Amino acid sequence: MEFVGRTDSLALLAAARERARAGHPQRVLVEGPAGIGKTALVRRFLRDDTHVLYGAGEEAESELAFGVLEQLLGRDGTGDGAGSGPRLGTGIGIGAGGRRWADAHAAGAALLEALDEAQGAGGAPDSDDRATRGPDTPRTSAPDAPGTPTPDTPAPNAPDTPIALVLDDAQWADHLSLQALTFAVRRLRADRVLVLVVVRDAEDTRLAEGLRRLFTADDAVRVRLDGLGPAELAELGGGMGVRGLTAQAAARLHAHTAGNPLHVKALLEQEGAGLLEALGEPGVTPPAPKSFTALVLAKLAACSPAADALVCAAAVLGTHCTPADAWEVAGADLLDEERRAADVLTALEEAVHTGLLTETPGDPVIRFPHPLVHAAVYHQLGPSRRAALHLSAARTVRDQAHRLRHRALAAAGPDPELAAELAALGRKFAAEGAWANAAGQLTAAARLGPEPAVYEQYTLEAVECTLLAGDVPDMGEVAQRIAQFTPGGWRSYLLGRLSLYDLDRAEALLTDAWHRCDPAAEPVLGARIAGQFAALHGSMSHGAEMAEWADLAIRLAPDDTATDMIRVLRLNGLAMSGRAPQTLAALAPLPDPALATPAQLEELLGRGTLREWTGDLTGAVRDLGGVFGACHGRAASFRVVAATALASAEYRAGRWDDAIVHTDLALSLAADTDQPHIALYCRMLAAQVHAVRGAFAKAQAHARVARVYAAGGHVNPTLWAALAEAHLARAQGRPEEVLTALGPLLALAPRGDLEEPGTVPWADLLAEAWAALGDEKRAVQALAPYEVLATQRGHHGALLVAARARGTLEAARGDTVAAERAFRSGLKHAAHVEAPFDRALLHLAYGGFLRRAGRRTRAGEQLRTARDLLVRLDAPPDLGRCERELAACGLGPAGSASEREPRTRGAALLTPQELAVARLVASGLTNRQVARELVISVKTVEYHLGRIFPKLGVDSRTRLTAALAADGPGPEPGRPGPGRAP
Repeated sequence: MEFVGRTDSLALLAAARERARAGHPQRVLVEGPAGIGKTALVRRFLRDDTHVLYGAGEEAESELAFGVLEQLLGRDGTGDGAGSGPRLGTGIGIGAGGRRWADAHAAGAALLEALDEAQGAGGAPDSDDRATRGPDTPRTSAPDAPGTPTPDTPAPNAPDTPIALVLDDAQWADHLSLQALTFAVRRLRADRVLVLVVVRDAEDTRLAEGLRRLFTADDAVRVRLDGLGPAELAELGGGMGVRGLTAQAAARLHAHTAGNPLHVKALLEQEGAGLLEALGEPGVTPPAPKSFTALVLAKLAACSPAADALVCAAAVLGTHCTPADAWEVAGADLLDEERRAADVLTALEEAVHTGLLTETPGDPVIRFPHPLVHAAVYHQLGPSRRAALHLSAARTVRDQAHRLRHRALAAAGPDPELAAELAALGRKFAAEGAWANAAGQLTAAARLGPEPAVYEQYTLEAVECTLLAGDVPDMGEVAQRIAQFTPGGWRSYLLGRLSLYDLDRAEALLTDAWHRCDPAAEPVLGARIAGQFAALHGSMSHGAEMAEWADLAIRLAPDDTATDMIRVLRLNGLAMSGRAPQTLAALAPLPDPALATPAQLEELLGRGTLREWTGDLTGAVRDLGGVFGACHGRAASFRVVAATALASAEYRAGRWDDAIVHTDLALSLAADTDQPHIALYCRMLAAQVHAVRGAFAKAQAHARVARVYAAGGHVNPTLWAALAEAHLARAQGRPEEVLTALGPLLALAPRGDLEEPGTVPWADLLAEAWAALGDEKRAVQALAPYEVLATQRGHHGALLVAARARGTLEAARGDTVAAERAFRSGLKHAAHVEAPFDRALLHLAYGGFLRRAGRRTRAGEQLRTARDLLVRLDAPPDLGRCERELAACGLGPAGSASEREPRTRGAALLTPQELAVARLVASGLTNRQVARELVISVKTVEYHLGRIFPKLGVDSRTRLTAALAADGPGPEPGRPGPGRAP
């Protein structure tokens, strides 16, 4: 199968190879635990290299003098280990007949000669004295000698590729070979040599101290390998023919194996599809590889009865527990006399000594050293012993969910009473939005259900929760399984929910479910169906219907609609149907997001969105930023929507770096939970912000993904794909492509829901494109309905963009009076608009009009205002247009060179991701808090800080804060400064 992942490590190795190619010898240390893929990485890196000397340590041959060196040089010691291709794993030159050297220095000199010959420098005058050169003596050459290489001229017939010398499993290499290698490496100066030492642990005492110092020095390259990430494990599984490994299952496999490729491949080969089933049930412990299990069981067999019982009890309790709980559970596994003769601390000390458990002074919890150790111990328990221990655990643990879990794992067959308890707890979790926990409880309940009808009901509810948790690998397979169930309201509802991308079928199934349901008798099912009707109408941009169905769902079962977006759907539907200001005014006061209930957090998300649509961008960013910071425990779909809504408000407010960070987070989260379809608006937004930043390739990539989903012909994907492509074409100055992109929307219009001011503006784009191409009639047809609605709503932001489009249109028609009137109207509305980009485009369009009318002084005023805004925003495409207009006025750019370059100092040197990290650190957050806020790992935060500090020339968090504060950004692009005309 193909090599998976490790792109960063390969990049480090490739950079080292390029430095070696330039005559700067490189020392590279590749380290990581057994099975992590060190040798595979080196194989992949060197697969196309033609000059490789390879040797590997063997534990059984660690006392064989010069055994590894013979592999590197060949049995006769002449350097035949360098052949025509990478000799990885070929075992060259091992045997008793190989040449021996007097000592390590002589062997090191032979290795140096072999490296010289491999580089094509065998006849160089300096080759004979290298063995006597000190480690700090520079390599010399005779420049007048024919054919002698110098640092600037390669040796005759030297290959472009440097020589790679690989020592694999260095911890098992014989000591003399290590000394010889150390001797040779110290004397490399201007050689095209790349030396890779592969070891499990650089601190291993079996390594020669000199070698360790060389390869851990500051100028050495260290490649530390950890486990593969969940996405890479999914790719690995796919390469092995294992399909259906969802993001959630891959994450659990990663936690189970620490991402170790050796263990993952062994499990996939050993268990096949059974592993997917185990990974799909949170209450089930997946197995360990058989070879690994054998090693663990050998240690367990050597334990006393008390230590054995303690370890097995701990395995039943999970990957960690308190010693007291484990000892109490172990009581079910010990005879009375065994228990009296032992104590928990003695048993624990024995288990720790054998490597089966770990404990840390001050930590009240004992743990297994690796999840696979836990799995190996747990799976060796027989059914009777395992059940007894689980029942003992059920009497010991205090949490209700854990007690039920242990009882369920101890059950030998159907248990109606226990199934009902599990289902009740699962429904409680569902009402709280804890979908993954709910799915686990309901799945266990279904397994213990005594009757087919009970099994089907619990299974339907479990599938629903699994859907909401974003962990359904194959919706088609799930739908086929459910279709075999007895017809009923729940069955039709869930099939409709699974079919939302087939709108006609979804509507038919949901209608059937509604007819089979009596909302008065089954309010929970009624609320679920109504909620899905709201989502269905939302996907078709039917605002009024969406609000009506969402309102019905809330009235039927306000706390159990099986969607944590129902209140957002209601508020958005009301806004889309023209009632945004009234809806905002009717909302009750809401608490700080950190103190909000789940329902209040939904309303805060809806309020933030409505504030953006009505032009209150400051309030929108405040609401949505708070919601995003407080929604870590919510479903993935809610977090994706929250991050996207925040990014949308930030884009309009001119906080484009933040918008990029939050679109990236939303898209990453949607991908991680196998729900990319819920982030199509985010795709459009990402395309839009990258387009205005001039990153056209990135914008095109996002637009391309949206277009794939639009192929189904549904309203929302079509809308987002069209807008993504249209904004990209506008930024590139291609009106023909704007028209092509927006063409599909013309078939959907006129619809008040799509044209509602403040929601998804596109009429101005269409009108300006028609005007640019000289078709004023179609431009008027595109713009007039939007102008009417914007006037009716009194929406300043919509009236501003409409005025800009109207001014551009009238100028194209030659009516300078009407154009002047339109632009002046736009300026009046701009005084009430926060959106800096919309204001910048208005000033730019008005300035261009004035310049063409010969009024250069006034044109310069408008263009300079536009330019100031565009510089702050860092909008290269439109800034370039503005500069060209200024040049045409004969005015030229104003301000200093530093003012004309918007991203050359301070915070502007940072990428959007780095800037987001820097701002949070400067606000006083710890690395862990920053990681939680941005939904990244602490390691990633540390990585960004490692790049931020040198860029800003600081060496502490305090100085970072001062550097950002001293950057002097002036008023935020999102609103005018005091006393400044927009």
